[in-house]
Amino acid sequence: MVVNSRSRTRAQPVADAIAARGGRAIAVAADVRDSLQVAALVRAAIEQLGGLDILVNNAGEGFLAPSEDLAEEDWRRVIDVDLTAPFLCAQAAAQHMLGRGGGVIVNITSALAHTAIPGRAAYTSAKHGLIGLTKVLGIEWAGRGVRCVAVSPGYVETELLRENMRRGNFDRRDLERRTPLGRLATPQEIAKVVAFVASDAASYMTGSHVLVDGGWVGYGGF
Repeated sequence: MVVNSRSRTRAQPVADAIAARGGRAIAVAADVRDSLQVAALVRAAIEQLGGLDILVNNAGEGFLAPSEDLAEEDWRRVIDVDLTAPFLCAQAAAQHMLGRGGGVIVNITSALAHTAIPGRAAYTSAKHGLIGLTKVLGIEWAGRGVRCVAVSPGYVETELLRENMRRGNFDRRDLERRTPLGRLATPQEIAKVVAFVASDAASYMTGSHVLVDGGWVGYGGF
């Protein structure tokens, strides 16, 4: 497994934890907004681990602001991380996967890929776009052995969410009241779904998405 972050210092402890449990992992620093660094990331997987079977695009950037006040630099930063980077990574990975006739790409989208909340113009636009990208890649590469599926989490207990709560003047109680299951998701719950769609058990899934949102999108009440 390749563990990626912009800083190897951040990625290394995760790789070490995987190795401690008997897995094989390397930490590779790369800014996934940069096509040259993405190419080096894929190359590291191939050269050091012997190939690339599964890509999970889970880098994310959130930002809250009224649309009339949203700075262009903030818009571009979110679009670059949440939409352009997954495309660059998928493109680089597919050049290897298509050549060997198989592979799976999993794009982490969001419940906001299927609905909208005020103040999240860049994030919502990027995540809607990522669903569209998943559909295109899924159908384009299906006949050549590469599947592409999106997983759309609801609100998950992460540092990104905690930062958004600080910026957006809401707290977990607000989210729990609005979520039919009455709680936030854990990262482990999302990871289990990612593992499923990347596995042979989901071999007939491509160009599609799975909501893992505790009922958030389906609920139309207050």
